[in-house]
Amino acid sequence: MASSRIRIAKDKAEFVQALVDSPEKTGPFQTYADAIAFAAVWGFHHRKRTPLDSTLSQEPGPISLDVFISRGHYPAIELLAIAQTQNPTILSSFDSSAEAQRVSIFEEYANGGLELLAEELRGAIDYSDRILSILARDRFPTEKSSDEEFDLSRFL
Repeated sequence: MASSRIRIAKDKAEFVQALVDSPEKTGPFQTYADAIAFAAVWGFHHRKRTPLDSTLSQEPGPISLDVFISRGHYPAIELLAIAQTQNPTILSSFDSSAEAQRVSIFEEYANGGLELLAEELRGAIDYSDRILSILARDRFPTEKSSDEEFDLSRFL
């Protein structure tokens, strides 16, 4: 399991770097693994799974699966794989192809989630506040206003 790495598409690399807290900027996530895990779950939530193309990011480079394990994100990788395949044998620790499939599913949901987040966060100054707003909006959707004309007669 330790040899697997989570890859990031080259066109998403700059955005991923902007999501991570650093001395130059304040990002909502502490590590690249945190940002990628959030993006993968967000992509799954919105059913956005985008395959990675052949151009992969050099910075940030592929992230070892051990980092995801140490940060507590590995259960999300497993849950996304089971939800996608509807097959619990994908969790087999003895089958290297099952591990590769889990990683691929996770990468594709992360790539799709990063696309969605980039669109949602376009123009935002503070990504943390905007992400909180997006989560609140998603958790507590407001009722849509009706197309009916407002009736003033009830005030007479």
